[in-house]
Amino acid sequence: MGGLLVELRKTSTLQPYPRNPRKISDKAVAKVAASIREYGFRQPIVVDKEGVIIVGHARHLAALSLGIVDVPVHVADLSADKAAAYRLADNRTNEESGWDFAALGLELGALKDLGLDLGPLGFDEAELARFGLAGTACAGRSRTTPRQATRFMSHSQAPAPP
Repeated sequence: MGGLLVELRKTSTLQPYPRNPRKISDKAVAKVAASIREYGFRQPIVVDKEGVIIVGHARHLAALSLGIVDVPVHVADLSADKAAAYRLADNRTNEESGWDFAALGLELGALKDLGLDLGPLGFDEAELARFGLAGTACAGRSRTTPRQATRFMSHSQAPAPP
């Protein structure tokens, strides 16, 4: 199996799949944007040979909202029918996972103890409150600029220091 080839493409050139059955709320886009702003772009958007998005519609919308000009893209070498199936499978299969709430509480608590902003994790205040962590999400605070968020690391590069 060969390596995953990733290239940078202009965000504006990527085409959303017009019949995407997944609904992406403004709230979801904001959470993805906060994650990208904080941690950088870590997952490429997957497109077909024509530049139509197969996987990564929310990341695309988040990049547009942040004004990110170039995004990492993987061009999938899939037939049209396989691309259509993968589009559904990628969205559906992640719904099968659940949370181990005891472990989640420990992880969130450990991150809070390190002084990290829990906001970019995507949990809202009510969810954090269930773990006794209300008031620990500092929405909008980030150490990463949108320009830094466009930096994509290949698997061989070490992360940049904060």
